[in-house]
Amino acid sequence: MCSTALCLQLSGSNEGENMDAPLQDCTIEEQCGIVRFLWAEGVKPVEIHHHMLAQYGQSTMSQRKV
Repeated sequence: MCSTALCLQLSGSNEGENMDAPLQDCTIEEQCGIVRFLWAEGVKPVEIHHHMLAQYGQSTMSQRKV
């Protein structure tokens, strides 16, 4: 089970309530892993990018890369 704030937000789980703060440090490799996981779950790229922007802000990879 994924426990990142992004995955919890997408799944609607309450388990990660303390993880609502945006993530400050995240590498491109970590973001690629999240994108890959969510693609496998059937989440549309536009939705993935929207949620990643909320979490990573300026550090988010471009929508084109998602």
